[in-house]
Amino acid sequence: MTHILIAEDEERIAAFVAKGLRTAGYDATAVTTGDQALARVRAGGIDLLILDLGLPDLDGFQVLRRLRDAGHALPVIVLTARSSVTDTVTGLESGADDYMAKPFRFEELLARVRLRLRQQPQPSGEVTVLTHGPLHLDLRTRRMRVGSHEVDLSAREFALAETFLRHPGDVLTRERLLSEVWGYDFDPGSNVVDVYVRYLRRKVGAEHFDTVRGVGYRLVDATAG
Repeated sequence: MTHILIAEDEERIAAFVAKGLRTAGYDATAVTTGDQALARVRAGGIDLLILDLGLPDLDGFQVLRRLRDAGHALPVIVLTARSSVTDTVTGLESGADDYMAKPFRFEELLARVRLRLRQQPQPSGEVTVLTHGPLHLDLRTRRMRVGSHEVDLSAREFALAETFLRHPGDVLTRERLLSEVWGYDFDPGSNVVDVYVRYLRRKVGAEHFDTVRGVGYRLVDATAG
């Protein structure tokens, strides 16, 4: 399984990113300092690093330079509250492969993680197509089929469909869907989940999604029984 290291000292953000990555099928570990990040990478087994610049000991730029100077070529995505052009350029020149400013949407981070890992060797047992009944979601090509019919989904619809297909039969609360698809800075009072589930029902088929009143939604196999 692909192992992603998260170097982030804000516990809420680290937990949010780790949970989302695990849901997406990755092995994720979080550390809170630059020294810990360097030690974990040096120990081996890390396929990608998500690195916050504002760590309490070493600046993220220092961590990057030490990794690159030591010959570590693993992909690094910088995740930071700094958003100036100067910081972006410095991060990229220090060896970052990508750069994201906070606040961010997990869907975008996940897309960037997949992009950076795309040319890395994939473990033979890693799932690339999610299937439930007639529904097929290809995580590599970002395409969905219902039986033999291909369905065109927006990026957000795809992320929502992926979350359902990773948890078939489970009741997923609106809060959980908001957190995993829209990000850690979601508005718990928003009706965006209901709106996008309605979009999926129109495109995929309403019979595949059960509404659990007052709780959330559940993906079902409409062909079963």
